[in-house]
Amino acid sequence: MSSSAPQHPGPADGHRLWSVDEHLADVLGAVRPLEPIELQLLDAQGCVLVEDVTVPVALPPFDNSSMDGYAVRTADVQGASEEFPAVLTVIGDVAAGSGELPTVGPGEAARIMTGAPLPPGAEAVVPVEWTDGGTGGGAASGMTPASAAPERAGGEVRVHRAAEARAHVRARGSDVQAGDLALAAGTVLGPPQIALLAAIGRGTVRVRPRPRVVVLSTGSELVQPGEPLTAGAIYDSNSFALAAAARDAGAIAYRVGAVADDADTLRSTIEDQLIRADLLVTTGGVSVGAYDVVKEALSSVGTSGTSTASGTSTASGPGDGHADVDVDATRIDFRKLAMQPGKPQGFGTIGPDHTPLLALPGNPVSSYVSFELFVRPAIRALMGLPESEVRRPSVRAVLKADTALRSPAGRRQFLRGAYDPETGTVSPVGGSGSHLIAALAHADSLMVVPEDVTSVEPGSELEVVLLG
Repeated sequence: MSSSAPQHPGPADGHRLWSVDEHLADVLGAVRPLEPIELQLLDAQGCVLVEDVTVPVALPPFDNSSMDGYAVRTADVQGASEEFPAVLTVIGDVAAGSGELPTVGPGEAARIMTGAPLPPGAEAVVPVEWTDGGTGGGAASGMTPASAAPERAGGEVRVHRAAEARAHVRARGSDVQAGDLALAAGTVLGPPQIALLAAIGRGTVRVRPRPRVVVLSTGSELVQPGEPLTAGAIYDSNSFALAAAARDAGAIAYRVGAVADDADTLRSTIEDQLIRADLLVTTGGVSVGAYDVVKEALSSVGTSGTSTASGTSTASGPGDGHADVDVDATRIDFRKLAMQPGKPQGFGTIGPDHTPLLALPGNPVSSYVSFELFVRPAIRALMGLPESEVRRPSVRAVLKADTALRSPAGRRQFLRGAYDPETGTVSPVGGSGSHLIAALAHADSLMVVPEDVTSVEPGSELEVVLLG
């Protein structure tokens, strides 16, 4: 089970404003890391390791050549030069993956390829560029193919430089030794970590799976990109933005096309999606309008007898001033936050598995900022990441602007910004409107104006949340 019921305020709280920190704490307090499963290596990419992995065999497992050249005894090439080369008899080829290896004796050499095991008797590898390549000419620029031996590459090879013992030899265990810790529990598996697991012979690994996040946008005015716009319609950008943001956070995202402003349709859609969701995200329909379908679909409906997403009627909860529903393990709380943008928010758990559901506002900037502040941390917590990696990193930066930033008293404002790490400055991008998608596309950070600050003058320092 991935979550538990959220904590809700008591009757005395009434219609109070929640702070950003209180809402986030409520969300994270209800989210539990997903249960570990065994996955094939490529399926485990992006997942968090839940066990220490030790090395069963040394890497590399045998002494091998780091160059294309000739495996030799050091005594045979001592003092070799261009004028007085060491002339050695070539006794055979050693390719990568070779099983039976020739033994290199006095006055002998074996052609060897990069990654091939060092044959018995050999003490070093001389690169082919230090030799004539067995052609009897000057310095070679490369190895002739095995198919050309012995006509051109067999017989004798002239070595023009001496080699010290172990020259151009990668020693057994020089990467990792058997018994070493390869990867620690808590490691996020990216391509290099997948490569290491494969190199030590692990075909599967035990991880917390990537959360499955279902994103639903609501609104009868929404049209899918690629379709013609009708009068009063707009393209659905929120579901694409949030699904992409969920993937960026490490989740497997499922985008559900815009759901019309009909409570029964939305309840049915949510119920259908529960089977593939570790987290549900809705956008739109959480304010106080006549068509705020998410609140209508998921609020207490016991007095009217209408069914909830679980298909069961309910009576409203205590008079705590919140629109709650507690039916068949479903409880959603709609609240107002002391923030801008993103004041209206909804959060709770739904269905028999207590699947977390976050209901975000419908304005594009509001929904995206809300995602970054609340949904992304929930996804990262489901993944089992440490607390230090749950939230976006933030820095202090100096405001670079022509005029002061204005912010309403009692609200924590998040403004789009462009952060310059070289100068430690941040500049506003676009205005404060919650519909300005173009400005959001050119921002790489959020400038944070605290609740008790109404004006930030140019040259002042403020917190900046980094989005990239």
